[in-house]
Amino acid sequence: MGLSLKQLLRIPEELTQLHSTKQARLDQTTSKASLCRRSKHGVERLGNSAAPNQLLLLLSLYSILGHLRWLHPVPDTEDTQRADRHCTPGSSNFTSVLVSTSKNSNFLTNTTVKPICIVTVTDASHAQAAVVCGRRNGVRLRVRSGGHDYEGLSYRSARAEVFAVVDLANLRAITVSTDEECGPTAWVDSGATVGQLYYTVAKTNPELGFPAGECPTLGVGGHFSGGGIGMMMRRYGLAVDHVVDAKLVNADGELLDRATMGEDLFWAIRGGGGENFGIVLSWKVGLVKVPPTVTMFRIPRTLEQGAVDIVTKWQDVGATLLPRDMNMMVILQGRQAVFQALYLGRCDEILPTIASRLPELNATKSDCKEMTWLESMAFIGFAGNTNTSALLDRNIGFHAFFKVKSDYVRHAIDKEVWHKIFSWLSMNGSGFLMLEPHGGFIGTIPTGATPYPHRSGVLYIIQYITSWPTGNEGSTARNWVRNLYNFMGQYVTKSPREAYINFRDLDIGENTVVSDVSTFDSGKVWGRKYFGGNFRRLATVKGMVDPTDYFRNEQSIPPLLQGY
Repeated sequence: MGLSLKQLLRIPEELTQLHSTKQARLDQTTSKASLCRRSKHGVERLGNSAAPNQLLLLLSLYSILGHLRWLHPVPDTEDTQRADRHCTPGSSNFTSVLVSTSKNSNFLTNTTVKPICIVTVTDASHAQAAVVCGRRNGVRLRVRSGGHDYEGLSYRSARAEVFAVVDLANLRAITVSTDEECGPTAWVDSGATVGQLYYTVAKTNPELGFPAGECPTLGVGGHFSGGGIGMMMRRYGLAVDHVVDAKLVNADGELLDRATMGEDLFWAIRGGGGENFGIVLSWKVGLVKVPPTVTMFRIPRTLEQGAVDIVTKWQDVGATLLPRDMNMMVILQGRQAVFQALYLGRCDEILPTIASRLPELNATKSDCKEMTWLESMAFIGFAGNTNTSALLDRNIGFHAFFKVKSDYVRHAIDKEVWHKIFSWLSMNGSGFLMLEPHGGFIGTIPTGATPYPHRSGVLYIIQYITSWPTGNEGSTARNWVRNLYNFMGQYVTKSPREAYINFRDLDIGENTVVSDVSTFDSGKVWGRKYFGGNFRRLATVKGMVDPTDYFRNEQSIPPLLQGY
């Protein structure tokens, strides 16, 4: 091949500053035949250079040897100023990189099907090079931003497969514009967390916010790709309802924005699920106004204090009778229901409404906690802690063995059934339920406006969550959540039984691959539950932009080709 392995691992450092400016990130003329090269910043594009394609040679060499490895950048410290810096499955830091943002410990075992390489990117050209090199060498890519995929499909495979991971965690820039004429907006990279987004926006202007999820360590890329429900959705809708532009690397390695990708693809990435249509690197979002003071409630009620009656009444009140500026979710665990609410205003403004619409809760002024909107995001994410600087820590959060399932409810569940549901919460292996109300603004948006279809008529979404400790195989907890899910089937949506793509659940179906392409019929089994009538349009878009199914996992959108 002209170069020894030793030479391939000692790539000249003078090439490390290529495409370091913003202009390079936005370059729309990247050739599909671009060559690949490693630098201290990751993998970079060299255009149509005749220079030796060293990284591609390295990939090819390792492919032949059966030990494909991808060069992985590490921080430029004194200990890492070495020419042989790289991360492979056999190297000391491969595991630490793999688990760095992985939230579900189920998929960090010796039996997990892991990537053969990890590409950490800090620039669009790195992602482009990963796609080009991956396709040339028959290596599919999975994409991780925050590691919250409940089934771990952003960094592991549920079946034997050769794949690499593009890790976006270091692509986390956030730029806020408060242009009065165009309205306040922000460009946010997919590797940023929603906590970092909240913090950056509010520190720029404390009367601006953004409607997204409750967990601060959610990666923007995955969260937005699935829709993005959150505590302000009744007032402002989903996160994707505010996306106005995006930058994406497609299956051909081209860097596209909204204008160049077209409206069909732009529609699909706003709720159609992560890593289906390409690698979304950054999003432009419209920001929303928040008042100087908001109010948080966190009111626990036991069964003896009437929890069943309150939850039964809450089902209609939370989605239809409370003002849009109020979002009251419910957490059920053991013999208790906790009513956690965010009101975009002061306590005295909302207490009379709660007293008249949900008197069973018996909310009082002592239950109110007034604070800034940014503090409320910390309060929600950290169970009452209002330390806003913690929103910047992407390592805080849920790291455990767990299993999650989801349902949507369109008709209120009877009081007698809630008594039965609470009995499930006292069984061995039991976890907890989170009920998040819809209604308000989210219900006014047409079902087909974005791929997220669970809008008009939805009362609330249920998240069933169970976990177990290290050293426990989790069979009791897994059986509990699956059996409860089966029990709930008669009380939730049907035909299809709706589910939320961001609460991914492989129990509801996996793709079948035929002739190296996921089949549409196998995808329909789970796809209609996540996307309803929007699934066919998503598959049609997939057929247009990725007909060979390069971006694929066990629940990726299958390509529906013309004439099917």
